[in-house]
Amino acid sequence: MIAAPGPDGVLGALLGALMLAIAATDAERYIIPNELSGAAAMLALLRAALVGPDAGWYGLVWAVGRALAIALPFLALMAGYRAWRGRDGLGLGDIKLAAVAGAWLGLVTVFAVIEVATLTALVAYVVSGALKRRRLRSTAFLPFGLFLAPAIWLGWLAEALLG
Repeated sequence: MIAAPGPDGVLGALLGALMLAIAATDAERYIIPNELSGAAAMLALLRAALVGPDAGWYGLVWAVGRALAIALPFLALMAGYRAWRGRDGLGLGDIKLAAVAGAWLGLVTVFAVIEVATLTALVAYVVSGALKRRRLRSTAFLPFGLFLAPAIWLGWLAEALLG
């Protein structure tokens, strides 16, 4: 509420709660529930239509466009990796969460958020392997939502503080 007083702050707080729930669920079960990512997407559309910096139809169309612009390359990456390696590298939950990032954040922030989440996930995997004296494996499971969800909220917070 300090970063964004009023309705945007309330929606941002709800986003934070949803991202925390997504991160915890993905860390524990390696799944991102549709209900949580769907709720975050609905909040993003509500914000774009009623509260955001470009509130109205214009803001809503841009939020949907950004969501698609982020989700479609992730979907292509998932399909390409599956065709190349014969196994999944990304799940549909990760793609839906990336769409949520696009709906909530500006494109520059989305790219920064994805980069931060990816680098943090890789560093966490390498450090965890070193501490446990495990060899790194290309087939290891990594709950990407655990890293992407908090990064999305931090991206929103940065936009709110700088906006």
